Amino acid sequence: MRISVVIPTYNEEENIGRLVGELRQYGGEKLVEVIVVDAPSQDRTAEVARRAGAKVVVADQPGRACQMNAGAQMATGDVLYFVHADVRIHPDYAADIEQALSEGYTLGCYRYQFDSPHLLLKVNAFFQRFDRIWSRGGDQTLFITKKEFDQLEGYCEKHRVMEDYEFIIRARKQHRFKIIPKNITVSSRKYDENSYFRVNIANAVVMWMYFRGAPQQKLIDTYKSIIKTDKYGVKPVDNEKWTVDS
Repeated sequence: MRISVVIPTYNEEENIGRLVGELRQYGGEKLVEVIVVDAPSQDRTAEVARRAGAKVVVADQPGRACQMNAGAQMATGDVLYFVHADVRIHPDYAADIEQALSEGYTLGCYRYQFDSPHLLLKVNAFFQRFDRIWSRGGDQTLFITKKEFDQLEGYCEKHRVMEDYEFIIRARKQHRFKIIPKNITVSSRKYDENSYFRVNIANAVVMWMYFRGAPQQKLIDTYKSIIKTDKYGVKPVDNEKWTVDS
């Protein structure tokens, strides 16, 4: 097994060096490469990632689906591991993925916990153990064999948001999905900058609209009307290039 890690980034210079270092430290011989696909950022994300030992490429167009597809296209490993830049991975990730593959799973994810003692965030994290689509998402990291990823033709680049949900739903129709019973750690910064209830309302409304077939721009506009924006979330001014932390 040879793992290629793909990380889509936008303004993540504070996190990317640490993440690339941890991936290389814990990946051992099973890790082939860490590929950072930048949006591009307005800060030093690309420079920091490169210095930490990652391969860096700038995406031709914005949006995480496009970024992750670009990283997958240049990957040389036989397993792809998609990771968000503000995640703290599990030290056993290489062995865990290998074990899941040996059990006959071709894709899967981790559970997660937040980097916050907030009780309500612990409640949120508790539900990650249940196998329901509303408990999934890109923050949990996602592994999949490159063969199956290519057969699925990657992420749908028409999806500017909810790309992880669309891909997981489509992939699970054909492949067994493993929820690794261990936690990675995700950032609570979106909750800190807004509020627990504001973020969950935004997530619930947008997910409800998505499954009712709302167009992507409507989802984006609704999310932006509820959630405060900053350098990590939806860009509040430039409507041509933005990202959303889901």
